[in-house]
Amino acid sequence: MALKYTLIRAAFEALWLANAPRLFEQFSDARGVIWTLHRVLPQPPKAFAPNGILQVQPEFLAYCLERLADRKIPVVNLDEALDRLTMPRAKSTFVVLTFDDGYKDNLSHALPVLEAARTPFTLYVPTAFPSGGGQLWWQAIEDIIGKAGEVRFQGSSGTVVLPSRSTKEKHTAFNQLYWHMRKMPETERLALLAEFTANYGYDLSAQCRAEIMDWDEIKQVANHPLATIGAHTVNHYELAKLPLDQARAEIVESVTALEQRLGQRPKHFSYPLGGPLSCGEREFELVAQLGFTSGVTTRPGGLYPHHRKTPAALPRVSLNGLFQQKRYADIFASGGLFTQLGRISG
Repeated sequence: MALKYTLIRAAFEALWLANAPRLFEQFSDARGVIWTLHRVLPQPPKAFAPNGILQVQPEFLAYCLERLADRKIPVVNLDEALDRLTMPRAKSTFVVLTFDDGYKDNLSHALPVLEAARTPFTLYVPTAFPSGGGQLWWQAIEDIIGKAGEVRFQGSSGTVVLPSRSTKEKHTAFNQLYWHMRKMPETERLALLAEFTANYGYDLSAQCRAEIMDWDEIKQVANHPLATIGAHTVNHYELAKLPLDQARAEIVESVTALEQRLGQRPKHFSYPLGGPLSCGEREFELVAQLGFTSGVTTRPGGLYPHHRKTPAALPRVSLNGLFQQKRYADIFASGGLFTQLGRISG
């Protein structure tokens, strides 16, 4: 993982020095890019923060939006983005802002920045989360490993014991447990998570209530004129790992809950985790059949005219917390660049 981010950083530096974003704008057919965000927090990621990629500071978000304004790159909502894909190529590209999961800091730290810049955005809500029933398992295992000098969990061949005293050991332990869970069927992952968190006295429900907006806060965002609310399933399961009927229920029940709670039926969808392990052609077809206007993945890349024909499988670019240097802002706004960088930036 460290090597991957070293390569990405080297690529970013080379692209910045070569003024590559401007060159790609001239020659690429990419019309725009959808940014993926999760958390907006004042503090930078800690030394051990494997989920630090999911958080940016308000100042960096504000700078990125200012940079877009300086370059006359509009920030548009998803409906306008899809409309623009059918139009002749404009002089400038566009950017769409999306937030996954419904973290409290989206309201406290992100919204003031978005209001100041008059920036539209979409918030994707997994409907079990605002009631405290969500499992932010990726953060839970980081929290546990961050405090423990050693961690134990049940692997495929018995108990796995991993040291986690140094930062390097903690990263190694996190990566091993994280990918072990990612490769398991969801029912097995849930059982392992329950056992692991119980062994370390970690309360997943309390964590969810502390980190995620409740329904009153979600409604406050939903009523904001800049906001669009999208569906993100009920439980944030990886849909590709579920039987078709269960995957369908995760989507349909989330739409119903959002409509009942907020008085509006969402027409945009975000696939939990969103990579090739989490969603594919079956899920794209399901989202299209259910009548969504769009479905967004986390597969990196820009938006091109051909995406108007596959709106249930749109790529996004993560506004990454490990790359918050101002000189990278233009790179994040270049869909063409990220299409080329997809293999190392996904």
